Amino acid sequence: MSTTDARTAALTVRPLDPFKDAELLHGWVTHPKAAFWMMQDARLEDVERAYMEIAADEHHHALLGLHEGEPAFLMEKYDPAHRELVGLYEPEPGDVGMHFLVAPTDTPVHGFTRAVITAVMAHLFEDPATSRVVVEPDVGNKAVHALNEAVGFVPEREIRKPEKQALLSFCTREQFAKAVAA
Repeated sequence: MSTTDARTAALTVRPLDPFKDAELLHGWVTHPKAAFWMMQDARLEDVERAYMEIAADEHHHALLGLHEGEPAFLMEKYDPAHRELVGLYEPEPGDVGMHFLVAPTDTPVHGFTRAVITAVMAHLFEDPATSRVVVEPDVGNKAVHALNEAVGFVPEREIRKPEKQALLSFCTREQFAKAVAA
């Protein structure tokens, strides 16, 4: 996947390497801005282990997002019929779950996070089998709710996950296309 935005230049993704990328990810997921990622106290070994488990899981995948060739965001996609949301809603064929995390920076670029979520969604919809993207952010994460809305997500209801109270939201291919065309 690659996309170009006037504000952000090229965004691409590559498979995450749990060994090579663990130190980088550790800095991201333990940063105060990543509080909703719920890994604030993780050790390097914890991050490596978590992403080794994802790499070995046929229903969960992690990708490293690059901005002009440099690591800039993390993207996870998962099958909600098998991970994260099992028993919490009735999955439909073509549902894909998603998480994303933008790397912390001392020099933020206006509109970058929105460009990232747009690129993530475009990547997910590149697969013709994907008909709907499902997210379950923490109900308190107002910033991500606004980003989700900007790319077409519609909240359905709050759900209780073991680790958080979450806002279950969906975005169809059509809703995404309409939101990014606006």
